[in-house]
Amino acid sequence: MTLVPPADEPSAKPNSGLFKRNPPIAGEAEAIEAAKNGDAEAFSKLYALHKRRVYTLCLRMLGNVSEAEDMTQEAFLHLFRKLGSFRGESAFSTWLHRLTVNLVLMHLRKKGLNLVSLEETINPSEDDAPKRDFGSRDPMLTGSVDRVALERAVASLPPGYRMVFVLHDVEGFEHNEIATMLNCSTGNSKSQLHKARLKLRDLLRQTGHSNPALSPTDGFKETAL
Repeated sequence: MTLVPPADEPSAKPNSGLFKRNPPIAGEAEAIEAAKNGDAEAFSKLYALHKRRVYTLCLRMLGNVSEAEDMTQEAFLHLFRKLGSFRGESAFSTWLHRLTVNLVLMHLRKKGLNLVSLEETINPSEDDAPKRDFGSRDPMLTGSVDRVALERAVASLPPGYRMVFVLHDVEGFEHNEIATMLNCSTGNSKSQLHKARLKLRDLLRQTGHSNPALSPTDGFKETAL
């Protein structure tokens, strides 16, 4: 099993998705250095600063509140053990998100969940088959989307669709990175994303939240800050 290294590693690039804006948080750098030296209060500050974003990420990937709570705790326990390896070459929040994503994926594999169907083929004759513009913005997925409705729609996606959608459209991973994380082909990742967007479009239409003005993924922006 090959996982994408934390963004602090030289081989990784900064998050390029909706969360690429990672402005410095007052007191964060000092708390990181103090926590590295065993300051429990400083680590508690890091937990307070980032627990909401880590929990939200876990919930979006897992779609289960109880599991998300457990994995949030696991992520910070892992952070406590790995904090010394953070060198400050990228935003701490980006590095922490990579760490969390890897933990969640390992958790799902231990459960034996097939994240992406490797048998799925790309057949242009199918109504929901992916088109050539895999990486482009889908104008049909735009609208004044209520954030709660969007969260519910994403949570209702099949696990494989939800995982790729969250990793690509929310977390900003590239398809080649997702393919590495999920042990699938780049084409399969693109196919899953395309079908996830189609499914979201239908779900949002059913709830009356589709409108050609705003990408539904914009509804995630505020929750990321």
